[in-house]
Amino acid sequence: MDEVGYDERRLRQWTAGQARGFSRRDFLALSAVLGGVAALPASAAAAAVGPIVKPLPPELFTVFGTNAEMRWSALRDQGFHVPIDRFFVRNHTSTPIIDGAAWRLEIFGAGLRGGPVTFGLDDLKRFPAESHSVAVECAGNGRSYYTKQQGQTVSGTAWGLGAVGVARWRGVRLGHVLRRAGLAPHAVDVQPEGLDPHYVTGGVDLGPVRRPLPIGKALDDVLLAYEMNGEPLPADHGYPVRVIVPHWIGIASIKWVGRIEVSAEPLFSPWNTQFYRLFGEGYPAEGQPFDRQVIKSAFELDPGATFPAGVRSTLRGRSWSASGPIRRVEVSTDGGTTWRRARPFGPVGGAWQRWELDWKPAAGSHELLARATDVRGNTQPDVARHNTLGYLFDAVVRVPVTAA
Repeated sequence: MDEVGYDERRLRQWTAGQARGFSRRDFLALSAVLGGVAALPASAAAAAVGPIVKPLPPELFTVFGTNAEMRWSALRDQGFHVPIDRFFVRNHTSTPIIDGAAWRLEIFGAGLRGGPVTFGLDDLKRFPAESHSVAVECAGNGRSYYTKQQGQTVSGTAWGLGAVGVARWRGVRLGHVLRRAGLAPHAVDVQPEGLDPHYVTGGVDLGPVRRPLPIGKALDDVLLAYEMNGEPLPADHGYPVRVIVPHWIGIASIKWVGRIEVSAEPLFSPWNTQFYRLFGEGYPAEGQPFDRQVIKSAFELDPGATFPAGVRSTLRGRSWSASGPIRRVEVSTDGGTTWRRARPFGPVGGAWQRWELDWKPAAGSHELLARATDVRGNTQPDVARHNTLGYLFDAVVRVPVTAA
């Protein structure tokens, strides 16, 4: 086979998740050789509508094409869990409509003792069920502040801080299902794959959204969830079954999961080689991989909000960290000159910490800041470390408000 023919075959294997030891550098090199590859056939596993099915009223969401960011003002007085009607949506393409009765989950690969095993929704519900409150957060949450607050150029959806949500997810441990499927002792990686339409960028069909997990994480705390806040998963949030990976970036929590590969060697996909790596000054040329989220805080209000001057108000917000529970939150109402400790309320030690602080503002413009420290001693910095794709923004966000 000639070189270009071989390269094209390797690229097609990679976009299908079948190539091993295939890096982002390989992808860029092959793209240069091929000058662009024709799109591969899209999966016909599910019909797509949308891109988002549920209503997106402007008082609850800011819409970015296939994505919808929750407005933080919509969370005030809403309780610990984010209601489904205002939970953010991150879609690479569009929300598929899937028949739950016909849905099947195929588990396959060299990391199993035998051949492929298939489960239906009723099969999963026969396993012992568990419920956990877990935060799901896009890796790019806060991306817009690299530009607005730090004057740096980044690419990707210009999220504020609303690409995060905590829900109570109910389902079965992925580890139970993998063991039932016949997990082999030499298994290395586990890669869930979504049933949403293939993601095409730059004329190349990258296939279904998928991202590998090491077997240790897959067997630890990962959930195959079929309920959200006590209801069957809505279409936009992964019906009939999605993956929930606590503490990791949202891309790991694959929605509409339909296949799971269990491998005997490391797996690669565009979502851990081309995307969701840290590129830029101080990072390796091939990018630095990452999995976990960082620490953040947000006020339950929109930037530019107005308060009554001379009247006591209660500022409320939430802080969260993938490294552990929040130990303390400090709030500044004068742009960072002085800080006061906020009062925690609600569940302590959970997926995030709610807090409040009384404030009697004078007339005029003010700048609010909140910074959190978690139990491991991680405190939000004044400046986030820049990367060109705008991931993991963890700096204290400055929120302008007015008292009138």
